[in-house]
Amino acid sequence: MRIDGRVAIVTGAGSGIGRAIALRFARAGAAIVAADLDAGAGEETARLIREAGGDALCVAADVAAAEQVSTLVASAEAHYGAIDILVNNAAIATGHGILEITPEVWDRDLAVDLRGPYLCTRAALPAMLRRGRGAIVNVSSVNALLGLGHHAYSAAKAGLISLTQNVAVEFGDRGIRANVICPGTVRTPIWADRLARAPDLLERLRAWYPLRRIAEPEEIAAVALFLASDEASFVTGAVIVADGGLTAGIRRMADELMAREAR
Repeated sequence: MRIDGRVAIVTGAGSGIGRAIALRFARAGAAIVAADLDAGAGEETARLIREAGGDALCVAADVAAAEQVSTLVASAEAHYGAIDILVNNAAIATGHGILEITPEVWDRDLAVDLRGPYLCTRAALPAMLRRGRGAIVNVSSVNALLGLGHHAYSAAKAGLISLTQNVAVEFGDRGIRANVICPGTVRTPIWADRLARAPDLLERLRAWYPLRRIAEPEEIAAVALFLASDEASFVTGAVIVADGGLTAGIRRMADELMAREAR
């Protein structure tokens, strides 16, 4: 799959899934605008792309801040003259249960995870509409589909599915496609703090997945590339679940139930 000559904004490009998407898109021929709150991490992604012979620009931005998002999109247009692809990947998950999460934490999670994609989509759409084409890829989560905790994050990710579908329906006749990916557990730096407390956590999570493993960022990047490419020209408003079979059913639960019935 190739996206030669396209310009792609990738938010949260400084690490994890965002970096993997930026690198994969660059290898497929796109110029990358690597956006991240951490300017150093975003610049590292851009540097990796340039060292591999690609074209990349880093723009530091808080996706929850409207003025910074406007600057991000304006910088992309000024530097490359177009925006063809937007990947809304930046996210945080700092809140937990409904009784513990404070209104301030709730608001911040939703600001990054839902307001951010809204602001970025709203800012990038005019450039896409002028060209008569555009692909928006939003990164949600299986948390949007199941009750898995992290209430604010999960609520925002569920809202992102609705936002994606509404954009797809409203702008499909003007050449805009919008799709959303719902990954399961992915091996990214976001797990670092929890792994410091429980080093075997990811190994224990494997038991819940039919594939008996968790995803690597590059596997989600491959799905994003498909959705951004012309190979997905008739795909819009879709919810692509890339979760190793988790939402299809939990084998461990089924095994335990069958064991009980056999007794």
